[in-house]
Amino acid sequence: MPRLPMLLEAVLGIGTDLELHSTLQHIVDTAAELMGARYGALEVADPERGRLTELYTFGLSNAVHEKIAGLPRETGLLGTLVTDPRPIRLDDLAADPRAMSMARGLPEMHSFLGVPIFVDTEVFGSVCLTEKKGGPFTEEDESLLRVLASQAGIAIGNARLYGTARQRERWIEGAAAVTTALLTGETAEDALMTVAESARILADAYAGVVLLPTEEGGMEIVAASTEHDPDSIVGTTIQPGSPVLSQLLGGEPVFIDDSSTDPRMTTHVRSLFGPSMMLPLQSGGELIGTLALPRERGGRPYSAVERRLAIQFASQAALALVLANTQHNREQLAVYEDRDRIARDLHDLVVQRLFATEMMLESTRRRAESPYLDDLLERVVDELDSTVQEVRTTIFTLQQPPADAPTSLRGKVLRETNGAAALLGFRPSVHFTGAVDTLVGEAAGQQLIAALRGALAAAHRREGVSAIEVEVDATVQLVDGQDGVRLAVTDDAPRGEERGTTVEWRAER
Repeated sequence: MPRLPMLLEAVLGIGTDLELHSTLQHIVDTAAELMGARYGALEVADPERGRLTELYTFGLSNAVHEKIAGLPRETGLLGTLVTDPRPIRLDDLAADPRAMSMARGLPEMHSFLGVPIFVDTEVFGSVCLTEKKGGPFTEEDESLLRVLASQAGIAIGNARLYGTARQRERWIEGAAAVTTALLTGETAEDALMTVAESARILADAYAGVVLLPTEEGGMEIVAASTEHDPDSIVGTTIQPGSPVLSQLLGGEPVFIDDSSTDPRMTTHVRSLFGPSMMLPLQSGGELIGTLALPRERGGRPYSAVERRLAIQFASQAALALVLANTQHNREQLAVYEDRDRIARDLHDLVVQRLFATEMMLESTRRRAESPYLDDLLERVVDELDSTVQEVRTTIFTLQQPPADAPTSLRGKVLRETNGAAALLGFRPSVHFTGAVDTLVGEAAGQQLIAALRGALAAAHRREGVSAIEVEVDATVQLVDGQDGVRLAVTDDAPRGEERGTTVEWRAER
């Protein structure tokens, strides 16, 4: 056989590349050159869907390649080689009705030779040659192409194993990176975005999306990673009772060939997407969220290997999210405990000592005979009293959870003054007299907060203000004998200008 050395060289050449796509292109190039064919094609079959999905060609222009790739190929000669995997050799394509689906968009072709490619016992696809130079294909050509297809199956199997190993390695590294990132103190929003973005990159998806359960029993997109406009996706909700949601609540992943046409998909963004995976994020058998990885409409379907790796990633990501949340709660608890300890120390030690010092100075002032010394001691006592009030305010602030909105009047006053500090450049001094939270009703409290905002804004507009004192006194007796509350806001504006405001209301407990 004069072409045997060429066949051996071709077999050796096919087996040297472990990258699957370049291996497939090398196979069709080698087959066409070995058989003297003008054109060649290698089709890849999807065994799960029973159709042909990828195309590699030889001798055809890019425009013709695109036309062929767009033709339905589940039937005809190419589809027959997958559904009935036996060699096909024809002298004239036009005489075979199965070739009609191939006629559109192709150059003139007559002779044809096609053989299936097996990887182990699975039909991987087929390699087809047309228009042999010098005459029709022979039995020898068929035998050589079958040998070449057999060796190609081995090379493809090796390349698939290598590609799967590399892919698994990337997913494992990605899952480890996500776990590390989540356990380094990210906020909840950043943690969800980290999962979405990492999964999108690993899956080569159009978008990475994380959905969380809603109070109504549905699921809402709360984080989206995409190279386009994520804001158009965030906020989309899957309503309760959706078939997709029912499957996810059962702990089962959802795989969709085309989101834009699948009746199970009901959201308005489905028209953007094609193949998609929706993977449950579970902890202790409970659904804590969903990771969705849609590809563009008309994009490549997810393979079985990609699905398995994505499911494993979702399981690891769910565990990392739970651990990160637990760690965050533990750190928050430690902060609260530390704040409580500081507050106790301030109250038990600092305030008591300051109060004792104030009492001693007050006693000394009463015994003093010098008016100058009397005035000096009075000022010192006033300063100590102000310091005690400031420390008590600090103690109250420390006892409030940092992330919670205040519900008490005292907390709301502190929130307003702390917020004003960013504009003023200094923090107003705040004093409370009486059991403010107990004695002042809700309506009076709302009026007080509104007046406080106005007074702080007015002080900010005045020139030369460098200090502001806010006093809330809940022990006031109004002229009609009713219990009241007084708000006094004063500042150190230059003389001649309005330096503050004082307002009183009925306490209305």
